[in-house]
Amino acid sequence: MNPNIHYKLASIDDLSAMIDIGDELFDYDVKPNRAREFLEDPRHHMILAYDDNKIVGMASAINYVHPDKDPALFINEVSVIDEFQNQGIGRTMVRKLCEFGKEIGCEEAWVATENSNSGARKAYQAAGGKEDPEPVVLINFDI
Repeated sequence: MNPNIHYKLASIDDLSAMIDIGDELFDYDVKPNRAREFLEDPRHHMILAYDDNKIVGMASAINYVHPDKDPALFINEVSVIDEFQNQGIGRTMVRKLCEFGKEIGCEEAWVATENSNSGARKAYQAAGGKEDPEPVVLINFDI
């Protein structure tokens, strides 16, 4: 564990730091209007890992409800910049997201990743996750 890293639940105050790190951490450059929308939506959540004033990791999630199920937390994406990987940051962010999910009433959290993504699978298991024995098939729709 890197003792210099601090974690926080993202807020609008983090917008400029998110824009600054851009596609070094996120899949693409951060779109300010979409980031603002995300940060202002009460069902969207993000844990950020900072080294001083620079974001080095993020884990995003959404809590959702369904008429026949208790609230759940879908962990959408976890990312750590290359030079900070393998220091326990990903696993810590996932744990913090799960703790937050429990605080807001979620009964479970889940995440999906590719079978070949051994780093993510290792981090999720280290965070307390258990792999489902039945493989998932992902179906995409162009809309």
